[in-house]
Amino acid sequence: MEALLEQRGYNRRNTGQARTQLIEVVFHELQASWSMEIIRGVEDVAAANGLSVVLTESGDRHSPGPEWVEGVLRRRPVGVVLVFSDLPPQYRTMLKSRAIPFVIVDPAGDPSPDVPSIGSANWSGSLSAIRHLIELGHTRIATISGPEDMMCSLARVDGYRSAMNKAGLRIEQGWVRFGDFQVEGGHRIASELLDSDNPPTAIFAGSDLQALGVLEAARERRIRVPEDLSVVGYDDIPLARWVSPGLTTVHQPLKQMAVEAAKLVLQMSKAPLATIPRMDLATSLVVRASTAPPAAA
Repeated sequence: MEALLEQRGYNRRNTGQARTQLIEVVFHELQASWSMEIIRGVEDVAAANGLSVVLTESGDRHSPGPEWVEGVLRRRPVGVVLVFSDLPPQYRTMLKSRAIPFVIVDPAGDPSPDVPSIGSANWSGSLSAIRHLIELGHTRIATISGPEDMMCSLARVDGYRSAMNKAGLRIEQGWVRFGDFQVEGGHRIASELLDSDNPPTAIFAGSDLQALGVLEAARERRIRVPEDLSVVGYDDIPLARWVSPGLTTVHQPLKQMAVEAAKLVLQMSKAPLATIPRMDLATSLVVRASTAPPAAA
């Protein structure tokens, strides 16, 4: 990730310089595939407006750390795009006192009413994934979502439950699992599901990275995808189309979400908004080679 950022002219450690003509993007963790989509979206808007982009890595998935607040007040960017669940009230007050607008993109939680945010339709995205598997003939479908304390994880589980219930399908005990959105977590939980006495014929993973872990767990057990097991991911990161088999996934418009967030902070930097926008962009199902009718069908 560091090398890729350096190639694009970023340096996440060089964040103490006093610059004003920039948009700051703050992550709790930089991941090459997912994060780069967000960065590209902000970069496109910044470049079109003659601005630079600076990256910061701080805090946990819920909010940035206190050291970031001190730094951003020194840098005084045109605006800040945050990839977090929310922003604590004291941080909001400090940013507003310096007229630094901020927007949360892809909120993992439920941001406060006075916090602008750009997200995606997690519930409907999950619903479309499960409906696809049901239409193929699957009745034994498990899901591996993200952390249980993240609203997007819960929304994706709700979409799964809604589709299963609407089809009159039983959700077996242990088929709803919460992971960490990472490859290792997907591999661990998929291994447990596939080794159980009641294995599913399809697994919906709450992220493409988790889906990659599912594919590896299946490969280790000589379970063929999609002949013996169908796998669906979420995000549609660039890698999803190149793995073998190509991953069926829910396209989350990460880059467009970042574009909208960057446009919004620029708009807010010029004039206050009459209302606090909270926008959820549409998702779409991308069908590739990792899903097929179950073997019994």
